Amino acid sequence: MLSRRSVRIKVMQTLFALNCDKELTFENAKKTYWKSIERSYHLLLFNLFVLTEITQVALEDGKKRKSKHLPSDIDKIFTPKLFNNELIQSLANSISLNKEYDRLGFTNSVDTDLFKKMYKAFSKKEEYGNYLKDENGSHIDILLELYRFCRSNEIFTEIMEDGFVNWSDDKSLVIGALKKCLKSLPSEDKDFYKSHYPDAETVKEYGEALLINTNNDDESLLELIKPLLKNWDHDRLAVIDMILIKMAIIEMLSFETIPTKVTLNEYVEVSKMYSTPKSKDFINGILDKILKDLTEDGKIVKKGRGLVE
Repeated sequence: MLSRRSVRIKVMQTLFALNCDKELTFENAKKTYWKSIERSYHLLLFNLFVLTEITQVALEDGKKRKSKHLPSDIDKIFTPKLFNNELIQSLANSISLNKEYDRLGFTNSVDTDLFKKMYKAFSKKEEYGNYLKDENGSHIDILLELYRFCRSNEIFTEIMEDGFVNWSDDKSLVIGALKKCLKSLPSEDKDFYKSHYPDAETVKEYGEALLINTNNDDESLLELIKPLLKNWDHDRLAVIDMILIKMAIIEMLSFETIPTKVTLNEYVEVSKMYSTPKSKDFINGILDKILKDLTEDGKIVKKGRGLVE
């Protein structure tokens, strides 16, 4: 579920912490990196948990509607199918998934009244009303609509931000993974959710290697960069900028299947999100010059289909 860009950001954050905390050992920093990978996966599970809990409120809603002395037309046709459909039931009845929820402390982490408030607000949406009226209403469509609603809801945002510091970093990836998960349901595989755990090629073969190599080659990387810093004191440059430049050089040298153009563009984009307004031009200029020098020296070796020089 994690992209290379998200892994680049996690490596950058780990190296930044290592730079700022002189008591932090590299081994502990590496553990921090892996914890950040786990948190991303746990964030996906937490989103599945919250969505399931919100839909479960439909059961209580159904009981209240049935007890009304003067039920409305919607009350009369209401069924708790938002929760009882086979997609949500795959989540709700997964023993292993619910064990994960308990292990991670999700069950008691959120006031259930917040789920009720979100359900109540969603129940007023026209889309939900139409879903209830249509006997053949699409379960996947209404669940995706509910999730869209949640992402624009202040309560949902507050829950995510309070529970996970990485929500803003991983939000888009979690959204994509959750949509894929819902669309894959119902599943005969009781551990279907585990297929969304970040793949080893991305987080270990690429991410951990990028972290280790950038840290180990720090001094040689600095010596490579220094000659290009005309009128710049490297000690006064933004720490993030230097980290990104070093990571990009390692990526160009060590990962043969990643096109150099992709590397350059990606680190410029990351700088736009995490560094100063002028960083993108500075990083782009330095990396462009380093790329030309390394290419002329025959140190850039790329292979694989679709590579861009």
